[in-house]
Amino acid sequence: MLDPGTEAPAFTLENQHGESISLGDGDAAYTVVYFYPRADTPGCTAEACGFRDEWDAFEAADVDVLGISDDPVEDLADFAAKHDLPFHLLSDPDGEVASAYDSYGEKEMFGDVFDGVFRNTYVVDAAGRIVLAYEGVSPEEHAARILEDVAALED
Repeated sequence: MLDPGTEAPAFTLENQHGESISLGDGDAAYTVVYFYPRADTPGCTAEACGFRDEWDAFEAADVDVLGISDDPVEDLADFAAKHDLPFHLLSDPDGEVASAYDSYGEKEMFGDVFDGVFRNTYVVDAAGRIVLAYEGVSPEEHAARILEDVAALED
């Protein structure tokens, strides 16, 4: 995991609409950069829908959200449409950005070993510094916890 205080690695990736999106494109005070293993699987859906369900609170707190997986753009488009996701989902097909954020590597499931995305989240401030980091998060209630932690940064 990258530590708070570290400069967030810059990136530009395609979103679910095929548009190029870069870290820092928005003018939000904070940007959530969350990595998830696979679109439209139970845990990833719960996590994405948590951000969707808290979307008004994220906007009110001046926080943008970027979800990153190694899924192809077409899969992200289907996932976003199916669950009415109001934020950018970014395709990192080779895991290069996830690797830069210590969120990609060897995994094992059902006895198979493969490379994939780890469920990690970072909050980046407007200056491009990581201010919060979450490793191996539980998808349920994750969005609400981030909102609480961002509010505490302002205190």
